[in-house]
Amino acid sequence: MDAAVTQRHTASFLPKIAPDKNERNKSTINSRMMEPHQAGLVSHKCDQLLSKAEISLFKNSIMQNICVEMLQEGFHRSYSELFFLLSYDRHRRESAELGSDLSLQTPLEEQKDKLTIMRKYLSRAEQAERTNTWTVVCEQRLFLGGYFSSKEDLWISFHFYHSCAEREHGGRSRPATEARACLAELYLQTGDLERAQEQAELCIDQGEEGGWLDSDGRPLRLRGHLALWKVYSRMADSLLEAEDYEEALKMLHTGYNTAIKTEDRQVEVEAAYQLGLAYQSAGDHDTAKQFFNTCMQIYGTLEDGDGLGRTYKAIAKSLESEEKLNETVQCLETLADISRGNGLQHHLVDAYLSLGNICYKRSEYQRALEFFQQGYEISCELRDVSRLERAQVFVATARARCLIRKYSTDVESATPTAMKRLLAWRETREPQDFSVDSSDDTDHTINQ
Repeated sequence: MDAAVTQRHTASFLPKIAPDKNERNKSTINSRMMEPHQAGLVSHKCDQLLSKAEISLFKNSIMQNICVEMLQEGFHRSYSELFFLLSYDRHRRESAELGSDLSLQTPLEEQKDKLTIMRKYLSRAEQAERTNTWTVVCEQRLFLGGYFSSKEDLWISFHFYHSCAEREHGGRSRPATEARACLAELYLQTGDLERAQEQAELCIDQGEEGGWLDSDGRPLRLRGHLALWKVYSRMADSLLEAEDYEEALKMLHTGYNTAIKTEDRQVEVEAAYQLGLAYQSAGDHDTAKQFFNTCMQIYGTLEDGDGLGRTYKAIAKSLESEEKLNETVQCLETLADISRGNGLQHHLVDAYLSLGNICYKRSEYQRALEFFQQGYEISCELRDVSRLERAQVFVATARARCLIRKYSTDVESATPTAMKRLLAWRETREPQDFSVDSSDDTDHTINQ
């Protein structure tokens, strides 16, 4: 028995040496006849054997993998640029104060989607450089500038737009010119008016030379004029705040001429309206009304009810400043009609409150109260807190004036009926509504 056990163990440990062809065929046949679940186990074990490259995807960071891939593919310039951006991002976050928005931002090196996009388009740009296809180079960088449009990524957007617009080769191409327009708009957004003006003027120059259209089919020169008008408008705002009306008006006239060149009537009318307001602030109401009349014509052509409403309010203000109250009332009544017809309730409130103020100045307190009350009711419907608060003050003031006038008249007349009204008011302390005519002896209760 021991001999048999020994024989079995020996046979099981000794390998088969040089099996003949028939045995190999049998082994193959047997493997093919293996149970399906057994074959699946063998396949699963093979799938578990990963390559070194696959292992690195799990072992290394996102940044490392993308940088290695760029180097392996031969895009050394793209790698250097990406590495520079990652280093700059790390430096700016480390320099930020603890707890600030910048310090709390997710590091760029951990944002896989953004890194993947940069790798893709930077590699395309470098490939195009090798074939001297400069327009394609600029197109890739223009795309990257637009891709990083969020507030936290504006610095990246600036980088790619500048690298597109300022290239020695391709710097006057269509995408490079569009990058100039984008830079002008970005500098406007960040408040750097001097650089915005510089980029807008370059965009106009290159756009006129090449006749380029932007990605949306708009002429780039017109887009440049629009950005330049906004620059002049912002500059004029600062001058108006400082009450430097002479320089502000010069700037606004330059802006108005630029606005006309945009070939956009909406932009042109906004520039004219701004000029009118500036002349109004400077006290030149005649010139202001000339520009407001221009606005009325353009807004009428555009069928812009809101613009018409704003213009009528501005004209009414100038007329009132000139103490032309009858003309002011006519202007405000026209404003009220336009506002009712176009459903512009916010303008209707302003018209009623302004009409009430004029009546109040004329000591027509009862009529003023009626206008104020109408403005108050519409403000309640709109739920416009600012206008509602103004209307409440006006209504209260007008009511007080009406009551004081009636009680004063009763005190002066000293008739028995008037004395009864005064005594009743003293006892109840409740407001009483009296008719405008002091001879009317009928009491009316005011609804509070």
